[in-house]
Amino acid sequence: MAFPRKEKDVSDFVSARHIDEEITFVRNDHEVNGTIQKILENSVIVKISDDDADRIGAASNLTVVAHKNYSVH
Repeated sequence: MAFPRKEKDVSDFVSARHIDEEITFVRNDHEVNGTIQKILENSVIVKISDDDADRIGAASNLTVVAHKNYSVH
C-alpha cells in the first residue's frame, strides 16, 4: 500500500536553482567552489575539485550541502 506524497512549498531560492550552477560554501574553515549536480528537497549534491575534496576531508569529489549553507555566484 502506497501513501500519496505530500506536496511541500518550495522557497523561491530553491526553485531558482539549476543543474551546473556554480556555488560557494565553507566547510572545515575552507571556502569551496563547486557546481550543482542534483537538487534535493533540503540540499544539493555538489561536484568539487579533487584538491578541495582533500582539503576538506571529503571521501570523494561529490558532497552534500544544505540550501542554507551556500551562496550562488
